[in-house]
Amino acid sequence: MLTRSFFLNSISIRSALSCLSIAGALTLSQPAWAFADDDARKAIVELRQQIKTLQEANQRARIQLADQIEGLEQEVMRLRGDMEQMGRPASAAANNASGAPGAAAPASGRAPDAKSEDVREQAAFDQAMESFRKGQYKETIDTLMAFMTLYPDSKLAPAALFYLGSSRYAQKDFKGAMTQLQGMIQKYPTHPRAPDALLVIAGCQVELNNRAGAKASLQRIVKDYKGTPAADTAAKRLQLLQ
Repeated sequence: MLTRSFFLNSISIRSALSCLSIAGALTLSQPAWAFADDDARKAIVELRQQIKTLQEANQRARIQLADQIEGLEQEVMRLRGDMEQMGRPASAAANNASGAPGAAAPASGRAPDAKSEDVREQAAFDQAMESFRKGQYKETIDTLMAFMTLYPDSKLAPAALFYLGSSRYAQKDFKGAMTQLQGMIQKYPTHPRAPDALLVIAGCQVELNNRAGAKASLQRIVKDYKGTPAADTAAKRLQLLQ
């Protein structure tokens, strides 16, 4: 009887020790579980922040794309109007200027670029414009750089500088485009292409994430070039930057 009691007590003691061991192990492992849980929470918070950042970047990209599409569409319309006007005989241009019945106004809302009396000079400029219309911007830059070297005082120089900067913009050389166009505006502030140059500068500033600079450029167009197509476009783009 004593032996049986001793045997049962031994089993009870061993069972109790096993339970204590298990309880101790569980107690020791709890901090590890808690640590892993904290890591998971941090990972979720970081993931949510990354998603939010991507969503905001996507929204900005869509605004920029809409702005660029609008600008490109307007520029295409202006170029078409310019080319049509430049291709008309002098008599037809005179009739348009006088408001003859059936006359069509230039699509750009402004006078076409000046023409040179020097045939070779005009041919060099026209060659660059042909490259620009075809989207061959590197060729346009090379041709216009050579043009400016040969004819630095040409009456076509302001337009050449405008298309030079625009071509750099098309190639995503935003800083180079800004330098080119700012020089053009500084030297020819009253030229019809000056407000258009400021529009391209504002586009460069948006691409370089300088929204304050872009806003200032657009406000300058609205203030200094009232009544121009560029001023109307600038007013619309300002709304996108609010």
